[in-house]
Amino acid sequence: MIKIKNISAQETYDIRLAVLRNNIDLPYKFKEDEHDSSFHLGAFHNNKLVGIASFIQSKTEVVKGEQYQLRGMATLPEVRGMGAGRLLLEEAKNILKTKNIDVLWCNARKEAVGFYKSLDFVIIGEEFEVEKVGPHFKMYYIVN
Repeated sequence: MIKIKNISAQETYDIRLAVLRNNIDLPYKFKEDEHDSSFHLGAFHNNKLVGIASFIQSKTEVVKGEQYQLRGMATLPEVRGMGAGRLLLEEAKNILKTKNIDVLWCNARKEAVGFYKSLDFVIIGEEFEVEKVGPHFKMYYIVN
């Protein structure tokens, strides 16, 4: 069983580094990590942190309203398919509703687009390249 808990930015770093920045020369810390409005969620399986997601107050010009950006979402390979990512986003949506946020958006890796679509995220615009990481799509979800 997977449990979702609030965690610190520092607790996200090991999984960010291992999963998202594995052999990629890019920072795994985000300048917004410690902002008062930012929050971080962890997915725990057998009391071990196995998934992470960070939520940063940030706007994209493509949609209107109060917005947060999903950044640095990752799960360890051994728990993929167990619902950790889905649970992380469901908890975030609940938190964002209490903050009266209208839109959650992200820059989704191309291989994750199907996952986000299954959670009612919609693609905005064309595919774009993130240097050293690969093809991405901007996606959003209407929270309120």
